[in-house]
Amino acid sequence: MKKLNILFILLSFSISLTAQNKIWSLEEAVNYALTNNLSVKQAELTTDLKNEDIITAKGNRLPSLNASASESFSFGSSIDNGNIRISGNRNSTSFGVSSSVTLFNGFRNLNTIKQAELGHEASILDLEKMKNDISLYIVNSYLNILFNKENLKVAQDQLKISKLQLSKVKQLVAEGARAKSEQLEAEATVASDEEKLVTAQNSLDLSLLSFAQLLQISHRNIDIEDVKFSIGAPNLKYNDTDAIFSKAVAEKPEIKSAELEVKNAELGVNIAKSFNYPSLSMGYSFSTFYGHTNGLPNQDSFLDQFEDNKSHNINLSLNIPIFNGFRTKSGIAKAAINTQLASYTLDNEKLKLRESIERAYADAKAALNQYIASEKSVTTQQESFNNAQIRFDLGALTSFDFEQVRARLVAAQSSYINAKYNYVFKTKLLEYYYGIPIVLN
Repeated sequence: MKKLNILFILLSFSISLTAQNKIWSLEEAVNYALTNNLSVKQAELTTDLKNEDIITAKGNRLPSLNASASESFSFGSSIDNGNIRISGNRNSTSFGVSSSVTLFNGFRNLNTIKQAELGHEASILDLEKMKNDISLYIVNSYLNILFNKENLKVAQDQLKISKLQLSKVKQLVAEGARAKSEQLEAEATVASDEEKLVTAQNSLDLSLLSFAQLLQISHRNIDIEDVKFSIGAPNLKYNDTDAIFSKAVAEKPEIKSAELEVKNAELGVNIAKSFNYPSLSMGYSFSTFYGHTNGLPNQDSFLDQFEDNKSHNINLSLNIPIFNGFRTKSGIAKAAINTQLASYTLDNEKLKLRESIERAYADAKAALNQYIASEKSVTTQQESFNNAQIRFDLGALTSFDFEQVRARLVAAQSSYINAKYNYVFKTKLLEYYYGIPIVLN
């Protein structure tokens, strides 16, 4: 039994450790967020509410059906069913069923159904837009972590180099081949690199925290999969902003949603105008009752009275609007204004989309040029550093001059890493506008 308990504890610990040290792939992170994000869940409930609006609107076309029953008691003098005054306590029971249906109301019900259906479609598109935005945020956060990881690796490598240089300088100073001041400079370089390492680690920790907050999970022991990018020959595959815009304006959910809002507003005008039309409704009612007076002889039975007192009524009701204090006129005017507002909103969404695409293209083009330049720079600075390392080891270069070369290499490496991830994100963003799913490879 004791062995089983120990095994259970070890198994539980293993499961807990696995859950806490979750390493996320980009696909896992995006899928998790789209399933569990609270804003997404709220938007999904909004679509459910809009679907209920459709059910309500369709239900308004169906007949209503109501049933009623009542029991009453009277004491003293009263009028019986034959309109004769009698004295004595009396009780009566009545039953009724009624139904009514609108036959015509200016097509208001039909347009209300169409409006509800458009509202439901728009809510689905709004949900899709939210999911797209969250996906982009996660991709950006994911790349930021990868960027900070590479920066941390550079900081770690540079600290190793500076510590190695300090060791060499100390030996040379001990041999009398270098001045004590060079050792102090090397020690200062190590201290500076240690600070840079702390800064790089802090940046990585903060980017992991931001990533966890996007997923709305605990940031403890969270990490992501490393992605090895194969950039190849850098270029911009999609460089025609007009073609990108034409494709995006036909596919992006925010544009489709705005178009539906225009149609919705146009239906609102028709609904407002429907109040100018006559409305026709039909109704049917059935009723019966039973009465009993205490002390009165020869009263009919409950079933006999129920049958004899049955009454059926069918009615048609025509309502013709003549004047209602300008409410209908004002309603039509407001609906027309809302249509114009919706049209402007659509135009504005298209304008914003075009501006976003043009800005994304400009950013991607700049990132491409920066990446090419930084790649060349880091190659040149690496060669310069290798040469400086040889000269320093031969005693032909001072610690100060060597540190200047190393600092330029570090700056070039940081610039290259930043340019690489900026180029990756900007090109992926451009592909996203063209309708291509974002995949890191």
